[in-house]
Amino acid sequence: MSKELEYLYNKMVYCQMCQETYTTKKILTKYIRATKHDTDFCSYYTSTKINPLLYYVHVCPGCGYSSSDEFSTFFPPTSFETIQEKVCTNWNGANYCHERTVEQAINTYKLAIYCATLKKERHITLSGLYLRLSWIYRTEKMNVKEETRFLRLALNEYSDSYMNGDFVHTHLTEIKLLYLIGDISRRLGKNEQATRYFSHVIQMQKESIEKGIVEMAKDRWAEMRATKSG
Repeated sequence: MSKELEYLYNKMVYCQMCQETYTTKKILTKYIRATKHDTDFCSYYTSTKINPLLYYVHVCPGCGYSSSDEFSTFFPPTSFETIQEKVCTNWNGANYCHERTVEQAINTYKLAIYCATLKKERHITLSGLYLRLSWIYRTEKMNVKEETRFLRLALNEYSDSYMNGDFVHTHLTEIKLLYLIGDISRRLGKNEQATRYFSHVIQMQKESIEKGIVEMAKDRWAEMRATKSG
């Protein structure tokens, strides 16, 4: 492996659409170095190239079906056929299985969002795609309008996930989801909504073991009060 690619390794992925297995790239954990974190958990890394966000999505080079590890293996009725018709039959043969540029990574997210929408994936899965895509725009200082657009879409999906409860049995706990909805709301200027969700988090502090999230909610709530009174 060439020196400039030593931070990447091969991951085998089974495509749920065409039933083929392909190899794509991921970043070795030992090379991932975050330099700072935003309040919505967006991380900044030492190098644009060594950013795990760029390799979050898998794209099958054979049929174009794009997904993440969070996608369900279940296809609701007619969704399999819809993806075949809308994605696979129109696939241009692009290969995203090698080292990726930021622009290529953005394309993979948009492909995965399209597939997830056609597949009727859970709200929590779509929200993760939207949020990570907004982070790429933010950390690369590419396009504030696009960052904001995908943040709004993420907020809608996170809110729907909370209302429908489809986040249960995922890595995202209820208190972390409530905090995230609050913080994204705050970033989008929805201060009343942000305050309401931060208050939910603070009210859960006695029964929650995630004390760090509670403290973050208190900090955001205090910052908003200070800004309002100032």
